[in-house]
Amino acid sequence: MANLPPSFVSSKASSSSNDPKPSPVEQLVLDICDPELRENALHQLAKKREIFDELAPLLWHSVGTTAAFLQEIISVYPFLSPPTLTAAQSNRVCNALALCQCIAAHPETKMPFLRAQMPLYLYAFLKTSSKERPFEYLRLTSLGVIGALVKVEDTEVIKFLLETEIIPLCLQTMESGSELSKTVATFIIQKILLDNEGLRYICVCVDRFFALSRVLENMVTSLAEAPSPRLLKHIVRCYLRLTDNTRACLALRVYLPDLLSDTTFTSCLYDEPAAVQWLQQMHHNIRVKPPPGL
Repeated sequence: MANLPPSFVSSKASSSSNDPKPSPVEQLVLDICDPELRENALHQLAKKREIFDELAPLLWHSVGTTAAFLQEIISVYPFLSPPTLTAAQSNRVCNALALCQCIAAHPETKMPFLRAQMPLYLYAFLKTSSKERPFEYLRLTSLGVIGALVKVEDTEVIKFLLETEIIPLCLQTMESGSELSKTVATFIIQKILLDNEGLRYICVCVDRFFALSRVLENMVTSLAEAPSPRLLKHIVRCYLRLTDNTRACLALRVYLPDLLSDTTFTSCLYDEPAAVQWLQQMHHNIRVKPPPGL
């Protein structure tokens, strides 16, 4: 457990006059549990979270903070359907989600955050389909939390996600989200595929493979009209990883989009040498012979 001042392991009412005065950051964390001060505390902490050292352990180990985050998340559920979420409501809950992302990214707090099943509370946001900015911002920030969990390779994280709805939810976003949301969702799928458990999960079932293949192909078609080097890079990496599975590699001989085999994206990937190398390796894998199955 992090070394925290006494005020963080006991209620404010029980702290004595001998307790050290909280630092400005510690006071903001304490303010999260005060309904009157919470909105400002969330805003200030989210805005400056990158410069606060060890903010994640401080948030996670503080009494009542996680419950306050859940209150903020759940409080907007009634406004998701029908879609009546306002910009102010979205901004407030997104500040709480930004702090959750901070917790999800920290090595000390990531696994406790996961084992508490906190990501599941965000899936309601990923299921929304409204194109209005408050909803798009909510989806993007929620994806950021999941993205933080998968950024560093960890099979336990992948196993947890595979037992949830994250893959169909990411595929939904990859089909209909904004470019930035599509990019984060594709990154999450990429990280799942890069784990052996994730690759097996996708390729063991024909329906799963073709669901992913169809979405990737549709994205490639869309990118031919509105190129995005960053998004295309993640798509290419997904395809390359699929060639590490024998059945998927064989299938891609038929189902790989033609646009990835001609010069359509040459200029798009001009400044992405890694993506160009992945594309070449993918074609080599498909053309020569499938590698051993996993």
